[in-house]
Amino acid sequence: MRHAKAEPYGPTDHERRLTARGRGSALEAGRHLREVDLVPEVALVSSSVRTRETWAAVAEGSGAPEARATFLETLFAGGPEEVIEAVQAVPEGVGTVLYIGHNPTATFLAHLLDDGEGEASAVSGMLRGLPPGALVGLEVVVPWADLAAETGRVVDFHVGAS
Repeated sequence: MRHAKAEPYGPTDHERRLTARGRGSALEAGRHLREVDLVPEVALVSSSVRTRETWAAVAEGSGAPEARATFLETLFAGGPEEVIEAVQAVPEGVGTVLYIGHNPTATFLAHLLDDGEGEASAVSGMLRGLPPGALVGLEVVVPWADLAAETGRVVDFHVGAS
């Protein structure tokens, strides 16, 4: 997931907060995750304020406030490799993992993990890009420790109201 709509400026980039619209779309994203039965058990979240706020709203909307959230500095400035490493460390028994981060990493990661065999309308949505608050749901076909390129299938795409 790409973080929801944030203010254009803050004391630092790391400290930018969500706008009211961003908070609303993150709540909506959480409700969507509950509706499609993708409520996260673990959330891997960039350490920035806007991603933390996105997670809080998603957790509220999905009914997953008790999910284990980890806030990682490496996900703030890192690329897809850092996200994959973080997911590979998730215990095998966990069913659903949510990554909340930034572009271009969020978009690149979704494309990298996609095996090209996904649900047509979800893939079509993903190919149009990930605006703030967009979710790409992937069904991963390997243990978390083996996550790599083309080990997921796009099964869901959601963008909240702007």
